[in-house]
Amino acid sequence: MKELTLAPLPYADDALEPVVSAKTVSFHYGKHHAGYVKTLNGLVAGTKYEGLSLEDVISASREAGDAAVFNNAAQIWNHDFYWASLSPEGKGGEPSKELLSAIESAFGSLDACKDALADAAVKRFGSGWAWLVAKGGKIVVESTSNAETPAGASGVKPLLVIDVWEHAYYLDWQNLRAAYVKAVVESRLNWAAASARYK
Repeated sequence: MKELTLAPLPYADDALEPVVSAKTVSFHYGKHHAGYVKTLNGLVAGTKYEGLSLEDVISASREAGDAAVFNNAAQIWNHDFYWASLSPEGKGGEPSKELLSAIESAFGSLDACKDALADAAVKRFGSGWAWLVAKGGKIVVESTSNAETPAGASGVKPLLVIDVWEHAYYLDWQNLRAAYVKAVVESRLNWAAASARYK
């Protein structure tokens, strides 16, 4: 793996306001996310992971039980995916016809799908993530704890994710995780990106 660099945000720091403030982005992206990149570069230098892709580092470190490498690599991947799962208000589009059909088949309606995703995010105990994924020919909602990730999992295609680690929302919403999640689901999900991933 060549030395990783922090992937650029797909929008300005203040583009997600008021749901996610520029101050939160500056800490979450500029400190937490950047910190994982710096730490992983230090961990993999001169090791068997050097020269591997990020997803291969995730898979190999998971199999080897190498928690420090796995946690940092997975958190980089999860955060890259999180920022790409969000969009400024009015810029996220709608699910494609294909994705909407699959969502309606799985959940009955787009609103029911959003409710299921929000429910998974709110009910995730402690730190973690709520995912919308394509799995086994169906659209499903899953949640993972801490750094766990569907990245590299066989037969799983992540479509969207909501970060429910406290640093993702606490500066803006304090302990009101449900309010943060509702605001993200209602106005900041990047359905255009999810539709492109679903193809």
